[in-house]
This record gives sequence, C-alpha cells and structure tokens, in this order.
Amino acid sequence: MKVYSLKSCDTCRKAIKEMTAAGLDPQVQDVSADGLSGDDIAAILSAFGEKSVNRASTTWRGLSDEDKARDPADLLAEHPTLLKRPVIVSDGVWYQGWSAAVKASVLG
Repeated sequence: MKVYSLKSCDTCRKAIKEMTAAGLDPQVQDVSADGLSGDDIAAILSAFGEKSVNRASTTWRGLSDEDKARDPADLLAEHPTLLKRPVIVSDGVWYQGWSAAVKASVLG
C-alpha cells in the first residue's frame, strides 16, 4: 500500500495513523519533499482526472489565472502540493481522500 500525502496535512496524518493502527504498513510518499514522478502523475490523473487537483488549496489560490488554465499534469509536476490528498494505492485500486467509504475500503 502506498500513500501520497503531505506531512502538514491533517487528513493525511489521520489516515496514516488509522492505517497503522489497523495493522497496515503504508509506504508514505510526501509529495512536498519527494515530489511526484511522471508515472505517478499519469496514474493519478488516469484514476481521478481533473479531480486530482485540489482547487481549494492555498497553492491553487496563489496561482495566476494563466497557470490555473494549464494542463493538470504540468501543474502537478510543477506544484505537487496541488494534489488532492491523500491518494492511496492498495492492491492496484486507487482511492482519493479519507471519506467514510474510502476508510471502509482501505481498512477492511
């Protein structure tokens, strides 16, 4: 199981804590410190499309209108903190966020 997160994100920390408490061993990739590879971005966009970009984030609000109109893959490559988090890959299934439904699926 892999979790794309941000160490300063409360939801990400909560999700990782709950996964660990449930006996799972999430491999955490901090998108701010580690970035996102082109393959990661392609897979995330394939799974979630435009919803991959967090348009409510501080990073998004700081972008110019010109930047906001750019391709999501380019935006995520340049500003990985725009990723709507957490993104979880478990047994080939992709999840985004930490809603009750995602939690139930991931934690079993």
